[in-house]
Amino acid sequence: MMWCQGPGYEPDRTKGQRVEAEGIPASIATAWGVRDQPRKGPKPALTLQRIIDAAVRVADAEGLGAVSMGRVAAEAGTAPMSLYRHVANKEELIDHMLDAAWYSAAEYSPTDEAAPDLSGGDWRAGLSHWAWQMRAAARQHPWAIRIPIKTLPIMPNEVAWFENALACMAGTGLSESQKASVIMLLSGYVRNLAATEADIWAAMQASGLAPDQWMSSYAQMLRKLTNPRDYPALAVFLESDVFDKMDHPDDEFIFGLDRILDGIAALIDAGR
Repeated sequence: MMWCQGPGYEPDRTKGQRVEAEGIPASIATAWGVRDQPRKGPKPALTLQRIIDAAVRVADAEGLGAVSMGRVAAEAGTAPMSLYRHVANKEELIDHMLDAAWYSAAEYSPTDEAAPDLSGGDWRAGLSHWAWQMRAAARQHPWAIRIPIKTLPIMPNEVAWFENALACMAGTGLSESQKASVIMLLSGYVRNLAATEADIWAAMQASGLAPDQWMSSYAQMLRKLTNPRDYPALAVFLESDVFDKMDHPDDEFIFGLDRILDGIAALIDAGR
């Protein structure tokens, strides 16, 4: 995950200074390991991570709507009341799930030949890798894109990814404000395209048509509904057969990501 920090880098939250938990919401304090835990009695077999993993499995298999304290407890092989020793309610659990899902460290290797080259060590390769990993997380956990953003990055994995993106831009000459804008632009692009792709895929599945058939049926309908006199630009577009076949799923992502990175490169060059 922390590619710009070097292979295998992970921030160690078990050593060094501990964050003062006073005034910090319970879910955040728990995630960072600064919330007081019961010390008496044997160490409980159930852990917060085990609960989160179970909840993510339920959401991946059945959708976010299937996540309930009872369903997660069943998946984790425990009683529902035991979950409340670690999370106060379902909302707090979803906060942990979202941090685990969006910012998972799963590697993603694009299959398209035009995919970004990740072998270099410059800012562009770093941010490209960062964006591809976010895309992989969105594909692995599509329910995560349906959860509204409630705060700026504050959970452990969110902050780690924030740090990673900043590290990728070290030495670019960009101001800290510009770096923040770059992160907002890239993460927003990944999230928006993932949501759009999920909606299109759902529409195709509902139609019962194969992807190429679904695309070509749209083009055929447009040709019947429009004429070259009133829609000259669209007529030229339809004649190009762009909508007669479904593109590779990564093509749009690669195109947009490259344009964003080109713009960032222009901004860096202008500053120099």
